[in-house]
Amino acid sequence: MADSTCYHCGDDCGNHGVRFDDKDFCCNGCKTVYEIFTSNGLATYYEIEAKAGTTPNEIRKKYDFLDNQEIVEQLVEFNEEGVQVISLSIPTIHCSSCIWVLENLNRLHPAITVSQVDFPQKTIRVTYKTEDFSLKALVLLLGSIGYEPYISLEEYNKKDKKVDRSLIYKLGVAGFAFGNVMLFSFPEYFEVQEFWLDQYKVVFRWLMFAFSLPVVFYAGQDYFISAYKGLRSKLLNIDVPIALGVLTLFLRSTIDIVFNLGSGFFDSLTGLVFFLLLGKFFQQRTYAYLSFERDYKSYFPIAITRLKSSGEEENVQIYNVEVGDRILIRSHEIIPVDAILIKGHAEIDYSFVTGESEAVFRESGEKLFAGGKQLGDVLEVEVLKSVSQSYLTQLWGNSIFSKDKVSHFQSLTDSIGKRFTITVLTIATLATVFWLIYLPSMALNVFTSVLIIACPCAIALAAPFTLGNMLRIFGKHKFYLKNANVIERLAKIDTAIFDKTGTLTTNQKDAIVYEGMELTEEETALLKTTLRASNHPLSRSLYDILKSNAIMTLDEFQEHTGKGIEGRAKQHSIKVGSAAYVGKEASPSMTSTAVYVSADEDVKGRFVFKNTYREGIGGIFGELGADMDLGVLSGDNDGERQLLQQILSEKTEMAFNQKPEDKLEYIKGLQRAHTVLMVGDGLNDAGALAQSDVGIAVSENINVFSPACDGILDATKMKLLPKFIKLSKSSVKVIKMSFLLSLCYNVVGLYFAVTGQLQPVIAAILMPLSSISIVVFTTVATNYLGKGLKNIEI
Repeated sequence: MADSTCYHCGDDCGNHGVRFDDKDFCCNGCKTVYEIFTSNGLATYYEIEAKAGTTPNEIRKKYDFLDNQEIVEQLVEFNEEGVQVISLSIPTIHCSSCIWVLENLNRLHPAITVSQVDFPQKTIRVTYKTEDFSLKALVLLLGSIGYEPYISLEEYNKKDKKVDRSLIYKLGVAGFAFGNVMLFSFPEYFEVQEFWLDQYKVVFRWLMFAFSLPVVFYAGQDYFISAYKGLRSKLLNIDVPIALGVLTLFLRSTIDIVFNLGSGFFDSLTGLVFFLLLGKFFQQRTYAYLSFERDYKSYFPIAITRLKSSGEEENVQIYNVEVGDRILIRSHEIIPVDAILIKGHAEIDYSFVTGESEAVFRESGEKLFAGGKQLGDVLEVEVLKSVSQSYLTQLWGNSIFSKDKVSHFQSLTDSIGKRFTITVLTIATLATVFWLIYLPSMALNVFTSVLIIACPCAIALAAPFTLGNMLRIFGKHKFYLKNANVIERLAKIDTAIFDKTGTLTTNQKDAIVYEGMELTEEETALLKTTLRASNHPLSRSLYDILKSNAIMTLDEFQEHTGKGIEGRAKQHSIKVGSAAYVGKEASPSMTSTAVYVSADEDVKGRFVFKNTYREGIGGIFGELGADMDLGVLSGDNDGERQLLQQILSEKTEMAFNQKPEDKLEYIKGLQRAHTVLMVGDGLNDAGALAQSDVGIAVSENINVFSPACDGILDATKMKLLPKFIKLSKSSVKVIKMSFLLSLCYNVVGLYFAVTGQLQPVIAAILMPLSSISIVVFTTVATNYLGKGLKNIEI
């Protein structure tokens, strides 16, 4: 038992180990975790990574403060109808096994519904039911399996995160050591024989050895750790050849000075690590800059209706909403803040947060949580917390709405990196064998030079830098994408489908004519109040022309997606929508979009819309039609078919009277043979947006946030859509050119390395320079491509 290691955590078992199930454990805690995992079907944890666990601590009394509900209220992000959502910091997350088991917590306890790990931040976001379960129980469960969370109210209230400066420290150590080792190497460089041989040769050599130790075991440790984890997981990552080169140089140099065979290659070794870290520092700073600029959270184009003290309504961007503001939440709007309900009857769908679609009902004075979607009539709420952009982006990235839209180019990058590493190791081995036979003294130089010069770092950088910078450029022009993978999918689109109302048309310039019996004042007020609760573009247009009428409180509101809306107050009702919805047979001669109105089940008349199409729609379809198939799906009648045929490309297929489920099925049918882009307004098109390969919601400065979409396009930038698609295709070409550039560099470098003409220190300088050149090339190329957008700005 003394020589065995723990099956769970890998620590030495010592003399007090535990034997269970033919396996050794260092303590009863690790044995218990093993039992928990195996009895709940989580034994795969050990198959992913052996000895991946951490020893659990005894923490039962430590978290008694979580029995205090006031403290829990401060920690949880969401707490409604027996469901809570919490984000916890887990410092012990370190490998793929950790991710796997933490995202399968629902198999350890049925109350846990969803758990998502953010590996870089070492956090987990858990959604759980509070019936017979609590935050304290969750924390104890995590602690019992070795993933004790770090909880601090002070940390939760801090806005600024600690900056990780470890790379700067390592770069400083490597640079200091490199300079001193070069200094100690000068006597040999200048062949100062008497001084070197007679007095200080041994001292200088051992000083160089001493300076190399912190470089190898501190500054360069990340490369060894990454290579070890990769090999342990049976993966060849790009750090394997680097770690092998550093280790080879260090061992060979140490042998040289121990047996007095020479001064070794400590100058090359320290130089290699220094230049590697310098390249890594440059890459990190550049990518951090790009990430900051392209951060869609800063540009989220969602607005909210705020009530002024005078009672007037104004549209403001959500990050301008402050604590104490009064805001309106219409039907199907997302609640962007924690708030107190002031007026209205809340019927909240929290499925965006919890995945549970059952509506929650709330009355005046009760608290509403951010992330819920109002299903009923308009609400007036008072803001309790300022808007959290990051919270809304969590909704956008919720696994409930995720779909397996695999990025081809990302997998291609990984595949090339893996094959490249295998090729490099093969070439290094063959070249070393050759030189061992013909000139053994050259073998080590050739081996290390090949490993260093042919590192596939540049290949791995091409896609993230290209797509990251393009994401930033798109964001500057008000086209906000969920992630970089959307650009890759957008580049493969061969079919584009558009919704009509609210997408091709604008509600800013509609001409509306009323035909029918005149509405009474009470009916008009009820109509306006009902329209006020709806977010549909036609409802917003009607609402705007009825501004002079009074507002009343609705007793009941219902919106039937794709059909119409209904409001009730003081035993009177009003319906607004399609002819069939209000009980009227549509006129076959009707050629315009019309919204019918009935009061107390009596059809009163209709509002006829002379739709105004967005400027440049014909040009958009003309440009797109040159390269792809086009289509229009509309829930309206086909009265404007002839007008659309005049405006749009001849190739455009049109389908009218389409219900939301019809649109979804239409997209699904196209996907059997095509890669489909769906462009809609995010309301009736949510299903089609989610089903499509790329779904884009057009926003007209209203809160129509849809987690189903992959991107949001500001309506004023609709003209740029063909350019955005072309830029996506050009981005892929830039990635391919980067691959070619990196390949050329490696072929030339390998020739000099294999033939023994390249010294390791020169290779160490050239390798990070190749990575930097890729970063510069992709950044300059994408910035150049992005300049084309400025030339066609509206």
